[in-house]
Amino acid sequence: MSSLPAPASGPAASDSSRPRVLVLFGGRSSEHAISCATAGAVLRAIDRERYDVLPIGITPRGRWVRVADDPDRWAIVDGRLPEVEDVPEQVLLPQEVGTRELQVIEPGSPAVDLGAVDVVLPLLHGPFGEDGTLQGMLELADVRYVGAGVLASAVGMDKHFMKVVLAGAGLPVGPFVTLRGDDYETDRDGVRAQIAALGLPLFVKPARAGSSIGITRVVDPADLPAAVAEAQRHDPKVVVEAGIVGREIECAVLGGRGGARPRASLPGEIVVTDAAHGFYDFEAKYLDEAAVQLSCPADLPDDVTARVRDVAVRTFEAVDGEGLGRVDVFVTPGGEVVVNEINTMPGFTPFSMYPRMWQESGLSYPDLLDELLQLALERPTGLR
Repeated sequence: MSSLPAPASGPAASDSSRPRVLVLFGGRSSEHAISCATAGAVLRAIDRERYDVLPIGITPRGRWVRVADDPDRWAIVDGRLPEVEDVPEQVLLPQEVGTRELQVIEPGSPAVDLGAVDVVLPLLHGPFGEDGTLQGMLELADVRYVGAGVLASAVGMDKHFMKVVLAGAGLPVGPFVTLRGDDYETDRDGVRAQIAALGLPLFVKPARAGSSIGITRVVDPADLPAAVAEAQRHDPKVVVEAGIVGREIECAVLGGRGGARPRASLPGEIVVTDAAHGFYDFEAKYLDEAAVQLSCPADLPDDVTARVRDVAVRTFEAVDGEGLGRVDVFVTPGGEVVVNEINTMPGFTPFSMYPRMWQESGLSYPDLLDELLQLALERPTGLR
């Protein structure tokens, strides 16, 4: 299994001009600020001689607006989280198949043509962006986009169905219990019995959230109700997972060219070094970099590295992934590789694990962006 992608081919635009890339970010989820930070890094790195770039933000209310093409505007600085601001205008996608023209409308003014786009780079994390909803909208508009399609995005976002699909494909996943709505209140004894069988510690997670938002590590059963309540602040469906003893290893996957199998990077490892963080939580990821050690490539025996990469590719294929995905696994003391999750739109700043793993595998951040855009431009729209 090769680590390095094939060289990028020439631009796949409909004419001789540079392909026009709509960089889309922000969104309605609790990961709005992380999406903005990712976009800032992409705007800084994308090759402007190769691509024409149009940044569009989605406000927390869901309005699409034109935004500043300024990487510094979207960075997380001194704990300040960036946000797409609401303005009266609204950007509209093409309204019929066969056209790629964007429009801007404002109250009391005629629509303004923004021109055509060749591909959308959707840098949205969490619900209403990474979960298949946006991908469905782009499919309806017949617009190419980077990354997973509708089904893979939805499965990758929902930790419950993700585990069901991966287990059905014969991949190893840890024990878990899913709680829907008021399950915990209406059948507390039954739910507690199921959860007790998982042992301790437990990880209580919103089923459809990312960036470790809403996750609680539970070491005392008395803390379970509060953990469930915290997760349900972000999603009415909750997944309770058994804690797995093992090293937290990640592997980056890129879609294959011309029908070839996906490609896996060298794995990386996350080690939380500050006891103030019980696990790799939101603060450790984005606000307290000194509390985390990110090792890439991970110090693993060659045979374990090969198994991690194989499991990562099989996980990507099991959900019908496209473009990119980051597969997170545990490597147990006995060398078993257990899948934790797949993230179909992983963090994408130069310091995020996904691009770092490809950097260590021989593909720079700008070249990785180019590869992803070329994969999307090659991909036909519609059913495939």
